[in-house]
Amino acid sequence: MPDVTALMWFRRDLRLTDNPALLDAVSAGDGDVLGVFVVDPLLWERSGDPRRDHLTASLTALSEAMGGRLVIRHGDPAQVIPELADEIGAASVHISADYAPYGQRRDQEVEAALKCPLVATGSPYAIAPGRIQNQQGRPYQVFTPYFRAWLEHGWRKPVDAPTDVNWLEAKSDHLPKIDDTAGENAAREHWQTWLDDVAQYDDERDRPDLDSTSRMSIPLKWGEIHPRTMLFDLSHKRSQGAEAYRRELAWREFCADLLARHPHAAWKPLRPEFDRMAYDEPGDQLEAWQQGRTGFPIVDAGMRQLKDSGFMHNRVRMVVASFLVKDLHVHWKYGARWFMQTLRDGDLASNSLNWQWVAGCGADASPYFRIFNPITQGLKFDPQGEYVRRWIPELRDLPGKQAHEPWKHGGADGYPAPIVDHAEARLEALRRYEAIRA
Repeated sequence: MPDVTALMWFRRDLRLTDNPALLDAVSAGDGDVLGVFVVDPLLWERSGDPRRDHLTASLTALSEAMGGRLVIRHGDPAQVIPELADEIGAASVHISADYAPYGQRRDQEVEAALKCPLVATGSPYAIAPGRIQNQQGRPYQVFTPYFRAWLEHGWRKPVDAPTDVNWLEAKSDHLPKIDDTAGENAAREHWQTWLDDVAQYDDERDRPDLDSTSRMSIPLKWGEIHPRTMLFDLSHKRSQGAEAYRRELAWREFCADLLARHPHAAWKPLRPEFDRMAYDEPGDQLEAWQQGRTGFPIVDAGMRQLKDSGFMHNRVRMVVASFLVKDLHVHWKYGARWFMQTLRDGDLASNSLNWQWVAGCGADASPYFRIFNPITQGLKFDPQGEYVRRWIPELRDLPGKQAHEPWKHGGADGYPAPIVDHAEARLEALRRYEAIRA
């Protein structure tokens, strides 16, 4: 091994371009860098097959970009990284900062076990959590003023990939071959193609039948592209669609900021009065929701899309979340856990804080009394029933809007009747909400 070696520990930054931590590693190692990804059993076992498959394909693509020299190690990072650093005589270990509760604890344990410095540079965000504060030096609890301050703060321009890196070799564990498209090049190509149609985003983003969303949440989850790269590209676009998309990127960073300051928000409400909310024990109705068998087509289409593809349209995510919490009266944490198990883009901060938004118990949350009607939501955002027929073959013979109310048109063979009366469930949800306000 060379006299000066840096170890680059990839986590949620599976790319070479616009990776400040990698540039620091190259500089610290005089160009000699060992790149490693640790398959952490704690995270791996909590992920569903779609997320595992995407990660595996992304790691394969990253390794190919490194000339096949990405080192894969399985195990507890607090043991694997110090052992590997000792093995190669690393002068420093480089990472992008992780602000999630588990990530912060893990990095503290790794740093304590290392004999060399652990250097954190950059993060998965355009503006790292904790940077945006109000004039009193306090963090924001409401998104709109946070968004204004976020825009005013700004971010650095993206940086190029290093050209003078010498990727070192070490013993590596095996990666299974996955027939999936992922990685930095695929993410950037998809982004550039979708960016041509960003002007329509504001008008079409709520239409699951059109499927006009970018689907960039998956590359962002794994850091196959950095948000400031996307923001730089958006800065050349002048449209309401581009502004709406920039706002969505800011919402992702707002969620990360909230979770970094309130780690308990991963599974507990930010608004403490919701600790008193009465929920039903999860049972057959939770399973019906998970399997897309509730009898409400827009809900079932979304849950089947999730189960089949590991993805769900964002508008439909809000509808199915509202249905679980306010029609079935099941605690939002059960839905959040199911999403984290099944989503390719399962991101703890975005997932938990968006569930809290729907459940009315988070910061800047939707009012609890805002209860989505799954029938009118389907009719409004999937007006011809194309989305529900795509994912519910039992409804394929019901034309147009009839697919949203099959019980009015003779039903459909094999498709269940609604498991609740929405009007009654809505009144019960409001009664329970009034009880915690007393």
